[in-house]
Amino acid sequence: MACVMDGNGRWAQRRSLPRTAGHQAAETTVIDIIEAARAAGVEWLSLYAFSTENWNRPGAEVDFLMGLVRRVVRKHAPLLLARGIRCRFLGVGDSRIPRELARDFEDLATLTADNRGMTLTVAFDHGGRRDIVEAARSLIRSGTPADEVTERLFADHLPFPDTPDVDLVIRTSGEQRISNFMLWQVAYAEWVFPEVLWPDFRAPDFLACLHTYRRRDRRFGGVPPRTMGETS
Repeated sequence: MACVMDGNGRWAQRRSLPRTAGHQAAETTVIDIIEAARAAGVEWLSLYAFSTENWNRPGAEVDFLMGLVRRVVRKHAPLLLARGIRCRFLGVGDSRIPRELARDFEDLATLTADNRGMTLTVAFDHGGRRDIVEAARSLIRSGTPADEVTERLFADHLPFPDTPDVDLVIRTSGEQRISNFMLWQVAYAEWVFPEVLWPDFRAPDFLACLHTYRRRDRRFGGVPPRTMGETS
């Protein structure tokens, strides 16, 4: 499962607050959804926290986000460890990321590396197109002949190649865009677009999205067996 955590700015705007207040309010949702996913038996959860395009936001907002994320990581590291959650960070390649924050990411990943309860991947400074380009470069550097490149081999050169394809993506706030998120892994994902803004999104909303997903008929380009041979 994956979540595109959208709507922080609009949440703040509706309350005549600065955008930073929306980001701050999102902390409660993040922890609530991690706990809800774990309790529901989700084994892999990815959260889209900061995209490669988010660097285009005002410098003051970016600086606030860097500080906020660092506080959140340090504050909740003991909880994540106690819950048996393995934490990984997808992206984190830009030199503009403060060294202290990059070190906190590394420390949390190391601290939780042996956990097996759930894998939490935080996409930070992430771009799906960039991941695909880097995988292509890796294949070229490895000297792999073009005729030997398969989808499976290509996927092996993506970051965290053990990550399974995403089954369900939840994008809050009602916006219906992919936004360059894990483009390879979401190729056949189901999407749910709840209207609720991310800071107001809670466990019952998350479980409702799961229920919606479970009612979907996933055919992966095929047709249901009962229609095979029928003329339409």
